[in-house]
Formats: sequence, structure tokens, C-alpha cells
Amino acid sequence: MTGGRIWSNIDWWLLVLVMALAAAGVVNLYSAASSFHTGGNAIYLKQLTWFSIGLGVMLAVVLIGHQRLASLAWLIYLLTVAGLVAVLFWGKVMGGSQRWLAVGPIMVQPSEFARLSIVIALSHYFARRDPHEPYNLRQLIPPLVMVAVPAALILKQPDLGTALLLVIIGASIILVNGVRLASLALMTAPALPLVIVGWSFLEDYQKKRIFSFLNPESDPLGSAYHIIQSKIAVGSGELFGKGFMAGTQSQLHFLPEQHTDFAFSVLAEEWGFVGAMVVLLLMLAIIIRALYQAWKAKDRLGMLLVAGATACLFWPTLINVGMLLGLFPVVGIPMPFISYGGSSMITAMAAIGLIQSVCIHRFIFARK
Repeated sequence: MTGGRIWSNIDWWLLVLVMALAAAGVVNLYSAASSFHTGGNAIYLKQLTWFSIGLGVMLAVVLIGHQRLASLAWLIYLLTVAGLVAVLFWGKVMGGSQRWLAVGPIMVQPSEFARLSIVIALSHYFARRDPHEPYNLRQLIPPLVMVAVPAALILKQPDLGTALLLVIIGASIILVNGVRLASLALMTAPALPLVIVGWSFLEDYQKKRIFSFLNPESDPLGSAYHIIQSKIAVGSGELFGKGFMAGTQSQLHFLPEQHTDFAFSVLAEEWGFVGAMVVLLLMLAIIIRALYQAWKAKDRLGMLLVAGATACLFWPTLINVGMLLGLFPVVGIPMPFISYGGSSMITAMAAIGLIQSVCIHRFIFARK
């Protein structure tokens, strides 16, 4: 594929929307980390660097092409599982969880990359089969196992939020592909017993977070502290916010993890309801534009890949915002393009690359 063909067929609206949202994230991180005593202002520069690297990753995905990536689906999947296994043995413990691998001076979180690995593997699996016949339960066993293996390894770290997110993304692709209602009922029937069994495997702090979600006042200075401070920050922003770098919850360090999981709370406090809605509308526009590309895709593989890539952006946003508002338990899911994180940024940009690849190849198919 020539460079001229790439630039002429790229979805520029999607790219502009992504750059606008990422720019809002960098500006927000400048404020969120401005009061850190250990060179916090450098965080926004690091985020800008990660976004630049992410643009390179996006272009690489486009150049490789979604069809070639799909042909390597099993290799990508096995490498992802190997990375998750390596975390359990050689991962670095931070914040009570063993989620990161040290690659030289860089900390990598393999569980972030597992999202796209699942998208590519499931899309490759479903694209090879008859699209007109809904899947029965027996046919769904392989994709369920494909999701369950990395999800179990991530849960072992322990990282309940990312494990659940992986299951949700996998379920999204399965539902988009089509499944018989009877098979869907049989799939969901064991959900309650599995939740009961899974409860015994949760760490004590994870159980406390769930209890604090149900009753935040039960432990306002402990497990419920994150939710309470986040709701105070969001509510105190009111309509137009307190102003840039003027948020008391963040500048006085009442808000924990204000540059990562709770970065959107900082934005809502400083820019208010209006600023928060602008950011959410930017994300909504990205989701709508991505779904448009899924609808216009000329091949089934492309449609499934775009649907999965869109899920990798939509569900983390929904869960993160719901978590900050107290609608969901605190599970440590960063908001794409807004929260600080190299692995998260590269994963999001790779997802955009998949969408762009399908868009570009749509025009190539049309010419043929």
C-alpha cells in the first residue's frame, strides 16, 4: 500500500477527533500533576510522548493492514498469554497489584494489550465461519475459552477491573457476530453461581471496594474514600468549573490517583459540567465515527475488528466515568486518551489504527 493511497483514504474526521481528545487529556494532566512534589509536570510531557509513539503505532497498524494482522491472530494471542504469565513470575508490584513488566526503563502492562489481542483473535475466528447461521453453545466454547484464559491470568494479578473489561469486550464481539437466544441463555445461566464462586477469590481490598460502592458512608476514610472525594470534585465543578489549575480537590491532594484513574474528576472540577460534556461528546463522536466505519466495511473481518476496536474505547470510558460518579465500584479502569498511561495510550491508538486500516481498505475494495 503506497503512502499516497493511505493519506488520501484515511478517515481524517476520526483522526482530528482523536487528536482533540488527546490534547484535552494532556492539558488536564498538566493541571492534575502540577502540585506533585516530584516533577509532576513532566507527566504531561510523558503523555505527549506516548501519544506521539501511539501515532507511530497507528500508522504501523495501517501499513501492516488488518488482514495481515488477523492472519497472525494466534501468534499475537499466544504472545499476549505469555506476557501475562511472565507478569505472574517477574512482574513488578505497584499499588498492591503485580501488573507491570520492566522492559529496560519502561514499564509495560500486558493486560492492556490483551484487549486488542482478544479483538483480533475473536474476529479472525468468527470471520472464517458462516455468517448467516447464529452460533450454538458448542460452537461458542472455543471463543469463550480464548477469553477466559487471559481473563483468569489478569484476575490472578489481581486486576478485577481489567479482567471484567476483557470479558465484556469479548462478549461484545460475540453478540455482534450473532448468537442463538437459547445459547445466550445457557451462557448467562451460570453467571450467578460463578459470581458466588469468584467472590471467594477476590482480595480483601477488592471486597471492601464493592461494599463501599453499595454503602459509601460505611468507611468514608478507607475503602470509600476514592468514591467520596471523586463525587465531591465532580459536584464542586458545577456548571463552568473552578478554573484551570484551580481545583481544590486535586491541587490539595484530596483526590487520589488524580492523574490516572481519576483524571476525569480533575477535568470535571476545573471545567465543570460544560467542559466534561465537551470531552464526553468528543468521545461519543469518535465512537459514532468508528461504528460508521464498521457499517461501511466491505469485509466481515473488517466489520468485526472495528466493532471490537470500538468496544475497546467505549467500555473503558463508560466504566471509568461511572466509577467516578459512584455508579460503579472502583475497579481501576483508565479513561482512554484522558488518563495517564503509556500502555493504555498505545492500546487506544492501535485500536484507532485498526479502524483506519479497515476504512482505507474499504476504498481499495471499492475500486476493485
